[in-house]
Amino acid sequence: MKHPLKRVATATAVVSLVLAAAACGKAGSSSSSSSSPAASGAGGTAAAGSATGSIGLLLPENTTTRYEQFDKPYFEAKVKELAPNVEVKYANAGGSPQTQAQQATTMINSGVKVLVVDAQDSAQIKSSVEAAKAKGIKVVAYDRLAQGPVDAYVSFDNVKVGHLQGTGLLSVLGSKATPSAKIVEIDGDSADPNAADFKSGFQSAVKGHVDIAYDASGLWKPDVAAQKATAAINQLGASNISGFYSANDGMAAGIATSMKNAGLSKLPLTGQDAQLDAIQRIVAGTQSFTIYKAYKPEADAAAEIAVNLLTGAPITSIATATKVNGSGNTVSSDLLTPVLVNVSNIKSTVVADGLYTVAQICTPDFAAACKTAGLS
Repeated sequence: MKHPLKRVATATAVVSLVLAAAACGKAGSSSSSSSSPAASGAGGTAAAGSATGSIGLLLPENTTTRYEQFDKPYFEAKVKELAPNVEVKYANAGGSPQTQAQQATTMINSGVKVLVVDAQDSAQIKSSVEAAKAKGIKVVAYDRLAQGPVDAYVSFDNVKVGHLQGTGLLSVLGSKATPSAKIVEIDGDSADPNAADFKSGFQSAVKGHVDIAYDASGLWKPDVAAQKATAAINQLGASNISGFYSANDGMAAGIATSMKNAGLSKLPLTGQDAQLDAIQRIVAGTQSFTIYKAYKPEADAAAEIAVNLLTGAPITSIATATKVNGSGNTVSSDLLTPVLVNVSNIKSTVVADGLYTVAQICTPDFAAACKTAGLS
């Protein structure tokens, strides 16, 4: 399959220093961009075409729009393309690790041959992974690296995501990026191993350049992030804050509200996931940028790995890297590369890839800002 962001690299390289860094890789590893049914090896395509059985897909929550709107349908479509007789069984945990554990048990008892899981809690899911393996079920960790004897992992380079957020924030701050510049940092949920990677990458990029004066978890929830941002503003004083780091776009929505209430809506604000509302905030100038992790290549790679594991075909042409999870297991991994999106390259990234149309972005409330931004 062709990677949907291959055409982005040239455009992003000339937008800014930050975008040049982002464009060092496409939004996917070389293994993903070159993978295809034929990459499974001789006979792989035929085996997939005649394969039967079921694959379980467990996603973590539905507060973030990406899972229901993109990950699920892309994954299902790719499995159907590769193995039309294989059924995908789906469940969403709704933000509850306990619910996800019950869903995993249901999937295991239903006889799925492969379980693809985006863990709501990477540690708590370990017992479910072990139960699946005890039944001979292959397990693929999706987006978040679950603990336990996982067979494969598909995600983005999450330390790079955080580092890109950090260099992006410094670029927006420009000459205001000084060791005394106070930054409010709102991280994700510590139960998600990606949150630690984002934080590590971000802090490695900004260390010594700015002062992280307030650091708290927003638990991936907009309302919690808003509460933390308001607490930071009250503690530090609105006039003393130079910018806000939000680990994702969902929390950035809550933070943006707190900033607006405090008269700080024009300060730098980061994000991640390229949600539609975040793209609109970027157009309006109330969010500086987001990190685009193209959903389709991630879902496609996970589907291809799942089908290969179901049919017994190798996954080495797809999962060319390795990661060690929290329980010490070394996992074959496919790690894709993220891209920074700001107002300058919306059209050449999320619009060019078909994630959103200009009409979806430029609703009446944003029509004037879109015209200024050159979106038409």
